[in-house]
Amino acid sequence: MEKRTPDRPLSVRGLLWICRKHARLFDVRALYYGEKILPRKAWYLERNVIFHMAEPMKCGTEEFEVHLPPELIAAELEPNRLDLPQRTPAEHIRYALDHPIDSAPLKELVKAGDKVCIVISDVTRRWQSPETYIPILIAELESAGIRDEDMLIISATGTHRRQTPEEHMGLVTREVYDRIELVDHVCTDQDNLTYVGTTTRGTPVWLDKRALACDKIILTGGVVYHFMAGFGGGRKSVLPGIAGRETIMKNHNLALNPGIGSGSNPNVRSANMNETNPVHADMMEACSMANPTFLVNVVVNDDQQIIAAFAGNWVTAHRAACDLVDRMYGVPAKEKTPLVIASAGGFPKDLNFYQTIKTLCNALEVVEDGGTIILVTRSEEGFGNADTQQQIAGYPTMLDREKALRENFSIGAFIGYLFAESAEKYHMIAVTGMDQADFGTSKIHVVKTLDEALALSRELNGGKDLRATLMPHGANTLPKFA
Repeated sequence: MEKRTPDRPLSVRGLLWICRKHARLFDVRALYYGEKILPRKAWYLERNVIFHMAEPMKCGTEEFEVHLPPELIAAELEPNRLDLPQRTPAEHIRYALDHPIDSAPLKELVKAGDKVCIVISDVTRRWQSPETYIPILIAELESAGIRDEDMLIISATGTHRRQTPEEHMGLVTREVYDRIELVDHVCTDQDNLTYVGTTTRGTPVWLDKRALACDKIILTGGVVYHFMAGFGGGRKSVLPGIAGRETIMKNHNLALNPGIGSGSNPNVRSANMNETNPVHADMMEACSMANPTFLVNVVVNDDQQIIAAFAGNWVTAHRAACDLVDRMYGVPAKEKTPLVIASAGGFPKDLNFYQTIKTLCNALEVVEDGGTIILVTRSEEGFGNADTQQQIAGYPTMLDREKALRENFSIGAFIGYLFAESAEKYHMIAVTGMDQADFGTSKIHVVKTLDEALALSRELNGGKDLRATLMPHGANTLPKFA
């Protein structure tokens, strides 16, 4: 880890005093990006020049300083700071249930004797803390006269594996597990699937018949940016959550342009949740066929603590949650730059290369065509997904990768494909603990330090240092243009 040691660190008070008293003695060009003063991370004085030290790029448990001249740093993107209501997670859930969006309260939507299905996410989404909101939701249904034997909890596993009893207990608490029937959706179990129609994009919709047999369906989950669906949560509880494998494969293949060799659809991306995103639009159609009665979705912070909850109409309550995520992590950007340096955020966010897709997708929003992307991700567990690894390292050409993906689409494979495809369009440099050999024939360059990455960037770009956008929280900052 290379560190640049300043002559003297500066406080804000010290910085202002020097600028006021000794303006003629010091070069203060480093204080500004155009007309906007830099956000304070660290100011320092070195050889009579006042510099701004950019926030270090985290890599596992290490940090790398960004050694670029200040005039080449176009922007340093940080998550937005919002003033949100201060409540406990349980209070957030109860407030949402008491203030439903575009819906009557849940108590008024169900009645004694109704069979009620609650759709929950699986163990791969434990960050949503379902063990917090499921008991509260169960209590709400009980107060409306719904008996334990009239409730069914289905875990929306999509194409994921079955879960253990211990994992089920962790999702809903031991008390709920002992009282309420909980089953896993199995996308290949044709006996438990019912055909309900075909979307306008030609997706045959097969859904879990145990959910459809209930009088009321309640969707639960969490909302984050999603690199395919635009945002997580909402309709994803139905597709892919409780959909058949054929339905999921057809829907996910909409992430690719029609026709072999045409690559990925650029409209299938984070924060794009309108008709131009065919994956999202197709999910909405499929979900409407299930006709959900109610929805509870949560938003969490970087520490995976629930900081907001939304309940009510399955469309508009979900969109309200998405709007909050966008206000938190959608960061204004003024220009695209030829270089983007983005950290996945250090441990544990960069445990594997699979997780780094969020950082890549965000970096792609602000890099110039044909530019250079430096991804800082330790990835001490390697790729973290066999399908991702196979897509990146297991095929000689992009055409071979695409053929394999179309034949057997999976999220992990699509992630690997996006990495390989992006490396064809941009200079991609990974600062990682992985080896160059791990990446096979893909055009991803591998180095060990950020200084090595900057040196390689100069080499790839005719010996020039490039104007850069810095993204020290790359997984959680999505550049957005007005």
